[in-house]
Amino acid sequence: MGQDQTKQQIEKGLHLYQSNQTEKALRVWMRVLEKSADPAGRFRVLGCLITAHAEMGRYKDMLKFAVVQIDTARELEDPDFLTESYLNLARSNEKLCEFQKTISYCKTCLNMQGTTVSLQLNGQVSLSMGNAFLGLSIFQKALECFEKALRYAHNNDDKMLECRVCCSLGNFYTQIKDYEKALFFPCKAAELVNDYGKGWSLKYRAMSQYHMAVAYRKLGRLADAMDCCEESMKIALQHGDRPLQALCLLCFADIHRSRRDVQTAFPRYDSSMSIMTEIGNRLGLIQVLLGVTKCWMIQKELDKALESIEKAQELAEGLGNKLGLLKLHCLCERIYRTKEQQQELRDHVVKFHECVEEMELYCGMCGESIGEKNNQLQALPCSHFFHLKCLQNNGTRGCPNCRRLSVKPGYV
Repeated sequence: MGQDQTKQQIEKGLHLYQSNQTEKALRVWMRVLEKSADPAGRFRVLGCLITAHAEMGRYKDMLKFAVVQIDTARELEDPDFLTESYLNLARSNEKLCEFQKTISYCKTCLNMQGTTVSLQLNGQVSLSMGNAFLGLSIFQKALECFEKALRYAHNNDDKMLECRVCCSLGNFYTQIKDYEKALFFPCKAAELVNDYGKGWSLKYRAMSQYHMAVAYRKLGRLADAMDCCEESMKIALQHGDRPLQALCLLCFADIHRSRRDVQTAFPRYDSSMSIMTEIGNRLGLIQVLLGVTKCWMIQKELDKALESIEKAQELAEGLGNKLGLLKLHCLCERIYRTKEQQQELRDHVVKFHECVEEMELYCGMCGESIGEKNNQLQALPCSHFFHLKCLQNNGTRGCPNCRRLSVKPGYV
């Protein structure tokens, strides 16, 4: 298959894919991969296969094609192709919750000396790295990366990237419980879709609606949460987007749990868990198990709650997800307090505070914890964040956290 024919077949596959004929598109692209002698064409078709498998939640296949793409990039001896292929390798590992590998491949991308094309990819690299740091609950570095990605998006007038970063920032602020910002950023993403997204994939609209649903649910606006989640789920079903379907099912379950309708929540958690297991989203599984645990606690089935916690803890330790561990210790504390098991209660109180210290989840001004309840937060340019009211009341000549870190311990 020559260069022109390769190009035609790739375009044919794209047309089929955009018409929701995904399996036909995959067959066309696989044929190109088998028969084309054009390395640049093979590189491009591998990019199409990587994107398609990402959206379907076939992350192991995504990773497999990303590895092949790196070999093709080396064959082409082009730094731009190599940067793009390492980005795809980073994104594949991010989807499989291999966060340390993601960060390592992202750093490889940023160290490459390519042309302006590579520089334009740096925003996507920063976004992927931010998502990985967030998965590891390293909040300051996650925020640094998201803000860097946002600067790249603004400098390159890349509205799609800006939309994706806003959704990640929504997720970031949901986790540290500043729910006003958790809603603001996906609303901003939805505005970008409305203003610029006429030719974009509907996944951007679905993504912003899902993150809005999560924020509305946290704010107690359950009817708004349900409306946004239903819209997101509708698009996810139309496009066969399994990862988003799993997240919407989790959100539906959480909404029903917030209404104390445990019997409706359980089957939705089960459906979400099934898809999360199938696609390999272990971070999502931790969220499902946290929801299931809370349902058992509502029903006062404390031993069943502890069983769910044990499964979630194994996943969180495996991923290095410190926030998940903190939430689990908090739930254990409540359970053992109710069961009046003092030794277990003390153990989990100690572990909870160790997690808070490790993640620096406290305000460097008032010393109170961050992420325990809904609070307005403000980040300084160094990406350390504080209670907004503390910054307003006390003012600051630089960051107190950075000042503490710069003081070297004396020798005794």
